[in-house]
Amino acid sequence: MCLAVPGQVESIRDEHGIRMGRVNFGGVVKDVCLAYLPEIAVGDYAIVHVGFAISKIDEASAQETLRTFAELGILEEELAELRESDEPARPAADKTEPAP
Repeated sequence: MCLAVPGQVESIRDEHGIRMGRVNFGGVVKDVCLAYLPEIAVGDYAIVHVGFAISKIDEASAQETLRTFAELGILEEELAELRESDEPARPAADKTEPAP
């Protein structure tokens, strides 16, 4: 389905000039690109979509969203997709292609 899922930032690192982090999604920990949220810190919660942290949220909102997903029966599906994807997300390089 590919929903945006909240997770808690466990660590942050620079990887070849790209801000990356380990984010915990209810026990599933994945590498996530944090480049779009320069203010995010360890312990903060973020909404993550296809490997990119796209919005910072508070803990209460994150927990409420996870509960709602679980009640709707979609949390396990989303966590399974996160478990399967091993490649960390990276922002696209800024390449300008010449016009043909």
